[in-house]
Amino acid sequence: MPCLIAAALAFFLLCPGEALAMHISEGVLPPGWAALWFVVAAPFVFWGIRQINRRKDIDPSYIPLLGIFGAAVFVFSCFPIPVPVAGSTAHPAGTGMSAIFLGPFASVVVAFISLLLQALFLAHGGLTTLGGNTVSMGIIGSFAGYGAFRTGRLLRFNLFWCGFAAGVAADLLTYLSTSFEMAIALHGDQSFWSVLGQIYLAFMPTQIPLSLLEGAVTGGILVYVNKHRPDILRRLKVLGKEVS
Repeated sequence: MPCLIAAALAFFLLCPGEALAMHISEGVLPPGWAALWFVVAAPFVFWGIRQINRRKDIDPSYIPLLGIFGAAVFVFSCFPIPVPVAGSTAHPAGTGMSAIFLGPFASVVVAFISLLLQALFLAHGGLTTLGGNTVSMGIIGSFAGYGAFRTGRLLRFNLFWCGFAAGVAADLLTYLSTSFEMAIALHGDQSFWSVLGQIYLAFMPTQIPLSLLEGAVTGGILVYVNKHRPDILRRLKVLGKEVS
């Protein structure tokens, strides 16, 4: 698994194709809104770094797992899928999965680093929009996925469906928050709600099947790890003593 992730990561770094618009592209958000989203994202990133430092002192194996799931988020969010209506591209998020295994605050840090690398080296997103993209994919995606997973556990869903719900929630709410950021900054004289609906609905032809796929992958990975290495789930406090 780590070798496959590393190989995929190397492929995207060394063999970039045509740069298509992914995340919120450079220059789309006005300076004031771009700055606001940096202010919103900063406390989550700083707290996530603090939690990572605490957990690595308790469990040295946490850092290798952080690298594995960080690479997975990077690769997940690098797959450009054309959006015919919007004339742009969409992608899976991966933050639902990373939030389950690493915790939502650490997942924000993972998303921030992935987005920064993509902006610097792959022309995906942008540096001025890094704060906004971190809020949508990192914060909203991570906490939506984590919340969906924990809700599923409370409702006693089996592990696959808990992971499925996390993947779907992280994906769809990431795009809802992205649409919100764009609509609130750019709606002008038009109705905010009308613009929000137009942007969000434009993503749905690709994002609905992508979210279902992401949910299935997230659930499948959880089931696989539970079957072969349940100790990892207990150590990361994904599950308690039960492994159902």
